[in-house]
Amino acid sequence: MAKVQYNADSITVLEGLEAVRKRPGMYIGGVGTKGLNHLIYEIVDNSVDEHLAGFCTDIWVALEADGSCSVRDNGRGIPVEMHKKGMTAERVVLSTLHAGGKFDNEAYKTSGGLHGVGSSVVNALSKTLEIKIFRGGLIHRDAYERGIPVVELVGGLLPTIGKTKETGTEINFLPDDEIFEKTRFKADWLKSRLHETAYLNPNLTIHYANRRKGEEEEVTYHEPEGIAAYVRELNNGKTPVHDVVYVRGSADKIEVEIAFQFVDAFEENVLGFCNNIFTQEGGNHLVGFKTRFTAMINSYARELGLLKEKDANFTGADTRNGMTAVVAVKHPDPIFEGQTKTKLASADAAKTVNTVTGEELSRFFDRNLEVLKGVIGCAEKSAKIRKAEEKAKTNMLTKSRFSFDSNGKLANCESRDAEKCEIFIVEGDSAGGSAKSARNRQYQAILPIRGKILNVEKASMDKVLANAEIKTMINSFGCGFSEGYGNDFDISKLRYHKIILMTDADVDGSHIDTLLLTFLYRFMPELITNGHVYIAMPPLFKVIPKRGEEQYLYDEKELERYRKNHKGDFTLQRYKGLGEMDAGQLWETTLDPERRVLKRVEIEDGRLASEITQMLMGSEVGPRRQFIYDHADEAEIDA
Repeated sequence: MAKVQYNADSITVLEGLEAVRKRPGMYIGGVGTKGLNHLIYEIVDNSVDEHLAGFCTDIWVALEADGSCSVRDNGRGIPVEMHKKGMTAERVVLSTLHAGGKFDNEAYKTSGGLHGVGSSVVNALSKTLEIKIFRGGLIHRDAYERGIPVVELVGGLLPTIGKTKETGTEINFLPDDEIFEKTRFKADWLKSRLHETAYLNPNLTIHYANRRKGEEEEVTYHEPEGIAAYVRELNNGKTPVHDVVYVRGSADKIEVEIAFQFVDAFEENVLGFCNNIFTQEGGNHLVGFKTRFTAMINSYARELGLLKEKDANFTGADTRNGMTAVVAVKHPDPIFEGQTKTKLASADAAKTVNTVTGEELSRFFDRNLEVLKGVIGCAEKSAKIRKAEEKAKTNMLTKSRFSFDSNGKLANCESRDAEKCEIFIVEGDSAGGSAKSARNRQYQAILPIRGKILNVEKASMDKVLANAEIKTMINSFGCGFSEGYGNDFDISKLRYHKIILMTDADVDGSHIDTLLLTFLYRFMPELITNGHVYIAMPPLFKVIPKRGEEQYLYDEKELERYRKNHKGDFTLQRYKGLGEMDAGQLWETTLDPERRVLKRVEIEDGRLASEITQMLMGSEVGPRRQFIYDHADEAEIDA
């Protein structure tokens, strides 16, 4: 083996924004659609911080016809004077990591962009970026290409392109197609995020425009009732137990807002925010709220005689079943886990939210006894159902506690190294048989299921736990589940680090995928949020030309391109189902890690995902019908 030198010359120093372009996932979470949209959020968050500081009332966000995005605010405008680093302050902000006013507690009391990398990261990952700054009566302009400035300075300062009475900052950027898998922003995700931001900032107005051809739209978001209106919107179409409860308070320089409402449904939807950032994975602010709320309800229930001395306390899940809540904190120096800020780690947030919850809700409940009784009534109903269903759940889980499969369908793999193992959920015995023959037995397991599984969004817990296909999946994965009452899910016990849905490349296959994803999202969401769930991409066609190599084509668009570019006759084979492929074809197209195509399932917006799942898979027909009407032109119908 040749010796590899490891010395000072082996150490690579990435200057400026090179590190961002080299490892973009470290800064925006990935280079898929989620990371792409995150670019907009970074710029918008900076404008929101200007609002929090008291200098911005309006933000304009536009998806431009050329694929770029523009964000403008009427804040103070980024400083343009010379910085002590020897360049204009604007270039320091746009081209230096961890630079900005967020580190100065006098400039920003609270901020969502405390890492100080937002604008510079967007600049580094953009093909082009142009900035206009309205400040001091002048309009200053700068421009960059892939993070490199292309405008010549005048006396070391930015050139001016006009005069103005306005103040603020306008940034237009075009994502770099050398970095991102796709460069088309997801409009629905953006609108959801902007509306959410308006709810969290009742004195802010956000103007959204989509100028892309065929999608033209303008919407203004302004929510003067704040998070109380947000909770009311989240519960739209549900039967409320009481009106929205709103309280606020502060301690140790941390401001806390809480709004909640119980509805006649057994589900929990508690959303947490810190400095306007949605903490998708929760954090200490939610821990503080949930802990104190559960203790309060148990205390009040005993005080009112609704819980007797011999009765066990309500569980946390009991006290929150039926609850929709928003907990928003403003923290002067928050600690987040990760640059994308999905979890709040600040220990003082738990203490402060706990204190505010106890003081303010005690005051409210003491004055609103009927609301309190309604909340306790939800907990009582939840506890009764929980106790009845725990028996069914225990029986199901203990019946085959030490076996991989209760019905003999699972063809397990030989390895027990979960990181290397993967399980394919395959529809039908025919496709299952082909997959079992084609797989690598060392690390690939095959689990055939029969037809379309139960729609868990409409079914009661006892029906879900009685369903043979669902029981088989729960037992096969080995990690339990976390829906509803209690939490038996333990991801460390997961037997396969890749759970791959492998169905036919047609409408029925897509429907089965949807049912499976609904089950996983509602009962094992951690599998999705931790990146363990994938969808296989089997080809729809095989083309066999008279001359040249055979090719697999994955959809109608690929076939159309092939027909345009291929000269000469060819034979076309269409796969109506996976069972039509022999073992060799299934291996090389769908199972072989070196050649297959997989789509990883991700959740960009937890609230939006929950809403869409409920709308498309739930009992209410009207919203689903409207969604189908609105998106009918996007449907892909089998030929």
